Amino acid sequence: MANIDVMYSSKTDQWATPDDFFKELDQEFHFNLDPCADEQNHKCEKYFTKEDNGLSKDWGGYRVFCNPPYGRAITDWVEKAYREGTKDNTIVVMLIPARTDTRYFHDFIQYRSEIRFVKGRLKFGNSKQAAPFPSMVVIFRGAGM
Repeated sequence: MANIDVMYSSKTDQWATPDDFFKELDQEFHFNLDPCADEQNHKCEKYFTKEDNGLSKDWGGYRVFCNPPYGRAITDWVEKAYREGTKDNTIVVMLIPARTDTRYFHDFIQYRSEIRFVKGRLKFGNSKQAAPFPSMVVIFRGAGM
């Protein structure tokens, strides 16, 4: 039960992407970089851990799947995804909470990306319970994509 307690609290800002959900997106986008990962939950062969600091790396030329930490730093990740997603031959697909009332949504997402709202609520990691928030997939496509 402790695992569920953590999921519904602010004790963690990391939400492991459901495998089936990722596989469906991967069939469409063919990802080759996961900039927000660790040894256990990475979704691509090439990935950056917290220690690698994906925010400081170049994502240009990659097909990026980004499920960032959902805490205060999410704004930095959304801005990074937007900026990297404007590069030639680059696509960045983000899985984030559907928070349309945030500044980052209006500054970087609303008119600058494709948005897909997820029906229902996802079950992250190995949880039996759905997340306490709705999700959206945000897609930034650079020239050539």
